[in-house]
Amino acid sequence: MKPLILTVIMVTAMGAPTRTSELASLSSATEWFNSPPLNEEGLKGRVVLVQFWTYSCVNWIRTLPYVRAWEMKYRDKGLVVIGVHAPEFEFERQVANARWGAELFRVDYPVAVDNDFAIWRAFDNRYWPALYLIDGQGRIRYRHFGEEEYEQSERAIQELLAEAGVRGVGRDLVSVTPRGAEAAADWDNVKSPETYVGSERSENRVSPDMRLRLNQWFLSGDWKIGKQAAVLEQANGRIVYRFHARDLNLVMGPGAQGKPVRYRVLIDGQPPGPAHGVDVDEQGNGTVAEPRMYQLIRQSEPIVDRQFEIQFLDPGVEAFVFTFG
Repeated sequence: MKPLILTVIMVTAMGAPTRTSELASLSSATEWFNSPPLNEEGLKGRVVLVQFWTYSCVNWIRTLPYVRAWEMKYRDKGLVVIGVHAPEFEFERQVANARWGAELFRVDYPVAVDNDFAIWRAFDNRYWPALYLIDGQGRIRYRHFGEEEYEQSERAIQELLAEAGVRGVGRDLVSVTPRGAEAAADWDNVKSPETYVGSERSENRVSPDMRLRLNQWFLSGDWKIGKQAAVLEQANGRIVYRFHARDLNLVMGPGAQGKPVRYRVLIDGQPPGPAHGVDVDEQGNGTVAEPRMYQLIRQSEPIVDRQFEIQFLDPGVEAFVFTFG
């Protein structure tokens, strides 16, 4: 099963806790951000929310406004939020990049860097994002994989805090207005799957001389295809993808040299205009300056099959995965 998912949900009954020792695995973190190292002993008696994430994951990005809001609302009630950063791509394994990603997305709560996936394995986790709620006795009482179900997750937080003896928790829910890449996907119109560009998990890639059908794509130019990414060796390489979704995102990096790479985006052969994403102007121009997810298209209705094209004006770019929303 692919680790980067659209919507997968799994919930355990609040009334049927299981005894675990997952919090003990926090001692395996390779580094901590925003906090000294946390451990099982220090968290005893606290309700703990653990979320596995990696900073280029659009599915995690879209959950973040809610996790931030819960942390702010319930921190004084005893909730401890811990983000466990487990890297999907090699560039996310670099601690400096992970720290930069946390700052970029305003992750102010404690972050355990899990480069060795020791915490991931202790939780028997398989997904980004994945949320676990742990009661004051160290037992996992709630699991949620993927996006959505925010009301159900917050109700679980409230129930565990009340169970721990916290007064005045209340039943009101946070109100958030996500913007930009954090806005919820338009699920009714997402008909394109996440698509990896590297050879390890690549699907639906075709020859550049073919007429594309929905969800087919091709590379044009001098590309070197590795397991995780395709790297452009010479300027003016292109990627063309026929997609159906409101949003089109592409995880990219400037490559080993770290030199910014200019790009130009077209949709159905024309500049995107008002359909441009936050990382593109109306003429379709943008720059890859750091390794992360770039939102390239956000169009309004009607949503129909469209042909996306990105041309890189400089060499060196690394292209990892398309995601949609």
